[in-house]
Amino acid sequence: MFKKLELYIRAIIYFLFSATVTVTHGIGMISLGWISFASCSAIGRHWCRCNIWALKYICKLDYRVEGAEHIPTTPTIVLSKHQSAYETYLFMKLFPPISWVLKRELFLIPVFGWSLALTKPIAIDRKAGARAIDQVVKQGIQSLKEGRWVVIFPEGTRTRPGSPVNYRAGGSVLAVKSGQPILPVALNTGAFWPKGQFIKYPGTITVCFGPLIETTNKTSEEVLAETKAWIENKMEEINQRATV
Repeated sequence: MFKKLELYIRAIIYFLFSATVTVTHGIGMISLGWISFASCSAIGRHWCRCNIWALKYICKLDYRVEGAEHIPTTPTIVLSKHQSAYETYLFMKLFPPISWVLKRELFLIPVFGWSLALTKPIAIDRKAGARAIDQVVKQGIQSLKEGRWVVIFPEGTRTRPGSPVNYRAGGSVLAVKSGQPILPVALNTGAFWPKGQFIKYPGTITVCFGPLIETTNKTSEEVLAETKAWIENKMEEINQRATV
């Protein structure tokens, strides 16, 4: 009982801290974002580092990276599992600057959404089907040319561990059309910060980067299948290690 109460208290303290830094950093991004993208991006990265620090020291939630040697030195396309907000903080730290592929409804969130809109994301209507894929390809190629990483969650939203898998084609189509490889990412953030739950459980998150998936002479379907296979096989491995 005391343990559960302690977790709630830690989560409340983290929430208050995160809300404060979100408002202060968001105002800074909105104030400077129209003047300088670099300044806006730097403030966003500092906001993410603040959240990672707070999760470590308030909620006792840390992370470790495996496969860092696979991360290229130049921006490419990242396709990742998505189970919590933690990976968004971490990717902002590891891959600056980023163009996120995200749902445009996020822009409606006061302060957070307004500042997010200044980071040059690729905001799509998930119900638009082929038109959304065309948008991802067109804007994704432009983002890569401008030196930004393109980060895509192929399942489209946060998922709970063990939930049905449904990968969408936008990222693989972008990779084939642009000729860029895919950096696949598997992680188990959902085991510590489950979707829809306020509590953050203490422990060490595992984030695994896989070998680059090349796209030369491959169809988008083949690239998506290869990416999905690596991520899901690595997810199974991570989960098995956690239960041993």
